Amino acid sequence: MRMIQKLKLFEQTVVFLRWATDASFGKILYVGEDFIEFLALNPDTMEYGDKILINSQLVLEVMVSGYEISRLIAELSAQVSIKSDTDNFSF
Repeated sequence: MRMIQKLKLFEQTVVFLRWATDASFGKILYVGEDFIEFLALNPDTMEYGDKILINSQLVLEVMVSGYEISRLIAELSAQVSIKSDTDNFSF
């Protein structure tokens, strides 16, 4: 199985991606035959920033799980606000 085919399984997932000129945490938006669409995450502000198109032949490393990924997902989840509607609550 080629790496591109395997990466298709991780679309819409937070990963660490290292390519020829840079590396970043972010979300894989789309995996095509000749490029990967990657949404970079700024770990300091925990906000998504640049959308990057990367030639798939330049990808060197992809980390899909581990301590750092789990930490980032936990921090992103903590920022999600949950609105409760207590006025319309009934039994």
